[in-house]
Amino acid sequence: MKTPWTDKISRDNPLPEYPRPQMVREPWQSLNGRWDYAITKSENAPARYDGGIVVPFSPETELSGVMRNLRPDEYLWYHREVTVPESFAGKRVLLHFDAVDQEAVVWVNGRELVRHVGGYLPFEADITEALSNGKADILVRVIDISDTGSHSRGKQNTKRGGIWYTPQSGIWQSVWMEAVPECYVKKLRITPDFDNAAVEIAAETVGSETAYAHFMGESYALPASIPVPDMRPWSPDDPYLYDFSVTCGEDKLESYFAMRKFSVEKDKDGIMRLFLNGRPCFHNGLLDQGYWSDSMYTPACEEAMEFDILTAKAMGFNVLRKHIKVEPLRWYHLCDKHGMLVWQDMINGGGYYNLFTISSPLITGISFKDNHYRLFARSDAEGRAQYKRELREMIEHLYNCPCIALWVPFNEGWGQFDAAEMYEYVLTLDKTRTIDHASGWHDQGVSDVRSDHVYFRRYSFKPDKKGRAVLLSEFGGYNLACEGHCFNTRDYGYRRFKSEEALEAALTELYQNQIAPAKKQGLAAAIYTELSDVEDELNGLISYDRQVVKLAPEKVRKIIDVGE
Repeated sequence: MKTPWTDKISRDNPLPEYPRPQMVREPWQSLNGRWDYAITKSENAPARYDGGIVVPFSPETELSGVMRNLRPDEYLWYHREVTVPESFAGKRVLLHFDAVDQEAVVWVNGRELVRHVGGYLPFEADITEALSNGKADILVRVIDISDTGSHSRGKQNTKRGGIWYTPQSGIWQSVWMEAVPECYVKKLRITPDFDNAAVEIAAETVGSETAYAHFMGESYALPASIPVPDMRPWSPDDPYLYDFSVTCGEDKLESYFAMRKFSVEKDKDGIMRLFLNGRPCFHNGLLDQGYWSDSMYTPACEEAMEFDILTAKAMGFNVLRKHIKVEPLRWYHLCDKHGMLVWQDMINGGGYYNLFTISSPLITGISFKDNHYRLFARSDAEGRAQYKRELREMIEHLYNCPCIALWVPFNEGWGQFDAAEMYEYVLTLDKTRTIDHASGWHDQGVSDVRSDHVYFRRYSFKPDKKGRAVLLSEFGGYNLACEGHCFNTRDYGYRRFKSEEALEAALTELYQNQIAPAKKQGLAAAIYTELSDVEDELNGLISYDRQVVKLAPEKVRKIIDVGE
């Protein structure tokens, strides 16, 4: 299924933008484009390749040029010979992989340089010593056991259908190189101090040089608390970004930050609400799973990412709940730029989920204690440890993004365990954002919010017994099939409609007669399912191929307006 961008992108240089918008440096080189690939049964390098693949699109996708599924017992190989640019001379050369699903081993000129487990987060290798006459022969081996183990896998399932989707594998975010001096900045940590009109900036460096931040004509040795005069708050209505630069010896990079504050507080009527910059802010949003019909996990181009964000904004939504996926950093940059709040889910994992565990609370409303590891498919201790490592890595990876308002460690009991402890762990990593420790059900009674999912009944607001803010973190799921724009003949949704007019009437009733009254009573957020169709799911406001916007944005904006 083609999207509006399928035939526009360059197969030799897709997604050519610098992949890390808050740490931009020169020189760099994109390695996206055509690589050799092979799929084998052996863990030994192939003698010949099966053909070409367009990176960073997974072999299962149309844009990869392969359209072949990787099985859990197979190996996926990538190969490319690269000449290091002359501008890299005399510097260290770093090779970056922004996401490879699930386990990867990387060799350069026959030397193994890195092994990485986890399909959603970046890793890198210093390849300087492995280079030969300025050339790098790069070989990557990938295995992806999908849902047959305890790895983080999101909604990928070898038996796809309904809310579970076709598994994909291999390189699915950008591959790139950059050159750095012997002393350089490895990471930045940017924390707005809204109450004191300052920003705290720290740098992790390699080498003995001190890092300095340069802002509004002044320089500050890092770490530093830097004043922001005449502070202009960031919000969906005014997404103002401040530029600054950082130097460390000969290293120089460009970055940005925004001044905003997220909190949970009582409003003037004593009701617990989500606050932005010291004022109540109703989070009126969409579930966003980030799948495209031609490229699955990987957006075809910057324009594709921007289309989703701007369409949601034109419809009047101010939040996207990034559901069970981590996007390329440029997606978050676009949310920063255009003023879209983001709820970020952690990727679920564990064993096969018990249908009783993950479904009964939807009907009974009863939450289970999540230290029963077998009940929640979390018996594997190493799987639990891997989850915790990846949770930390995800938060550190996305920490600087101004748009992220809320972390969601667990959803609907999928691989949930020790959520109260994980809530406390997230607090040690980030005290600046709200935490929804258990979205949907299996609430463990902690955090500042209670999070409900309601699909099969009318929504009626109920205050939280513990005095927490109440989130309706999933609801709706109204289905409208668009002939000629469906993945197959299967039709999954919570309520089905035959026409645009019927869908419009149902959404109007839903928002005006259920959500609007609930907001007045104390509801702090409402996340409608969902932005776009995904495979069998036809409950998006946009078709899976992004060719059809089912309701005009101005109509949706009017429907979802539930007042101040």
